[in-house]
Amino acid sequence: MNLNFDTAHNNSATLQPARNRLLASLPEDDLAQLEALCETVEADVGEVLYEPGQAIAYIYFPIDALVSLLAVAEGRMTLEVGSVGREGMLGASVALGHRQAQVRAVVQRAGSTLRMRADHFRAEFSRLESLQHLLHRYTDTLLAQAIQIAVCSRFHVLEARLARSLLITRDRLQSEKFHLTHEFLAHALGVRRVGVTKAASALQNQRLITYSRGNIEILDSSGLEAVSCRCYELVKENGAIGMGTVFV
Repeated sequence: MNLNFDTAHNNSATLQPARNRLLASLPEDDLAQLEALCETVEADVGEVLYEPGQAIAYIYFPIDALVSLLAVAEGRMTLEVGSVGREGMLGASVALGHRQAQVRAVVQRAGSTLRMRADHFRAEFSRLESLQHLLHRYTDTLLAQAIQIAVCSRFHVLEARLARSLLITRDRLQSEKFHLTHEFLAHALGVRRVGVTKAASALQNQRLITYSRGNIEILDSSGLEAVSCRCYELVKENGAIGMGTVFV
């Protein structure tokens, strides 16, 4: 991870207004207090920010990075239980008293994040009522989404699950084009790479997407939504348990 010292907390006057949606929804004075404790860092694709069981040293508020949250079994089997972009944060469980990470957090798309020391975040959380209310809604929504994705992974066919995953990624990145390798999708969906290849080929044959060497383009959003399971409707921005419910 590359640190941009020009925006470190010891020179907080240079920080720009929050481009992280979660932070930006706070009252202006509270936002200024939090930003003064943040530094801007660059996250690289594949970088692991958290590992299960490791102490949480920093809280992250993505700006244009996208981070995948992976549940890990036996140290090697994984399943994506959520993703975090500019609408959210990493390390919210610190506010609930947890000092160790519960999931593996892997950078899916490189970009900038605001980073704050966990001890500073705990202190601000205990002091700021606005942050308490916001984080309670956010953690409830994140948990609800993780449960829905787990149910989806157990009961829905791989083609529908892949469609759901691609649509959520599109929504987080606000782009019809993005890069996801077979290896990453296999880890995220908890299947072998051959399964991803077959499911991606099925979507491509229906002219819903193009997929070549990890470069994905969604050609028919409506068609892809039709193929996806209902879980996408629930977890998308304006769905019943979408992140849009956090900011109302």
